[in-house]
Amino acid sequence: MLHTVPQIITTDVAIIGGGIVGLGIAAEAQRAGHAVTIIDPAPATGATFAAAGMLAPVSELHYQEEDLLELTLAASARWPEFLAALPAGSKTGFSAAPTLVLGADPADRKSLSDLRDVQERHGLSVTALTIREARAQEPMVGPHISCAYTVDADHSVDPRALAETLRRQLLQTAAAHGRPAAEDTFVAQSAVGLMHQDPGNSHSAVTGVALADGREVRAMEVIVANALGAPKLDGLPEGLKLPVRAVYGDILRLKVPQHLRPLTTATIRGLVRGLPVYIVPREDGTVVIGASSREDGSPGVSAGGVHQLLRDAQVLVPAVAELELLETTARARPGTPDNAPLLGRVAGADGKDIQGLIIATGFFRHGVLLTPMAALIARQLLGGITDLAWTRFRPDRFSPALQPAHHEPPPNSHQETP
Repeated sequence: MLHTVPQIITTDVAIIGGGIVGLGIAAEAQRAGHAVTIIDPAPATGATFAAAGMLAPVSELHYQEEDLLELTLAASARWPEFLAALPAGSKTGFSAAPTLVLGADPADRKSLSDLRDVQERHGLSVTALTIREARAQEPMVGPHISCAYTVDADHSVDPRALAETLRRQLLQTAAAHGRPAAEDTFVAQSAVGLMHQDPGNSHSAVTGVALADGREVRAMEVIVANALGAPKLDGLPEGLKLPVRAVYGDILRLKVPQHLRPLTTATIRGLVRGLPVYIVPREDGTVVIGASSREDGSPGVSAGGVHQLLRDAQVLVPAVAELELLETTARARPGTPDNAPLLGRVAGADGKDIQGLIIATGFFRHGVLLTPMAALIARQLLGGITDLAWTRFRPDRFSPALQPAHHEPPPNSHQETP
């Protein structure tokens, strides 16, 4: 009997993009009772596949990005609850070990000291260690570093393991609620555009997604979470500018020989001649070393980037030279002009939010960290709740033609703070 593929898939919430942010939003929406469908030809193979998974709002504080700090701290605080909602025994690679921050030379020491001043002015806790204390905590740390700090609030997770756990949970929950077909939950196709209630009016309500194979996913809500692919979708509201840029990073995975395990029990972040480098341990006896940052448009792994990462990691932990190089990866992170996400609803020409559309992209280097907050904010918006604390990250903030008429929530909404 000839099997025919249905031309229309119906769901409550269609999510374009199956990276860690899209998966996290899907899980939260599903827990809120919505049927979800994720549209992605290869889920969790983009930036999620490369990400080291540092949950580091304190260490990641950058000058002139203080407005983002409130969001990253809120996300960090939500991680335990986010993980607790997963089935018992789920593999996530979460580690609550504090982060160790190291400086290689006197200039690095001065830079980290200045950064600590900024961190402390924002009420963040960063504890200075002597070199002896740092090496007692992590014996593989080199003896010639210039300074050390510990950050108790910065942790880590394994994005690959977490993405697989979320995928399994989404499928199992869907099956338990009468949606047993895998393609009801994961559609392995590219989205080509948004569908509108009035096909001739891109400011009318969004009603679904057109797929590359000609099929349609019809939904009450569509969430655009496909990172750098978001601006390329047909049917985006006229006047909407999603200014995401590709920031490539090279990242390495190495196997630690048995006689060197554990190479480190905590994430190690450092500055070496002014260049950042980090070493993140995994439960399987490997470590992740990263990450370069370049905007050269080249998607391939940079030989210079690999050399730099290995050279600088060895300054902090000399035994890195004895590890087995398993994998070199390069992926692009979606940066924005202010390095903050594009997250929320979009105003139409009349200043009112366009129904059925939520944007969640532009997470840059914070995608993994911000996943629980992206999921919470999306769940609130799906339920008609607008939390005014996060409207500064609206995706239409770079679109002068699409400014909301006011910053009050719509009549059927209320303010909520997580």
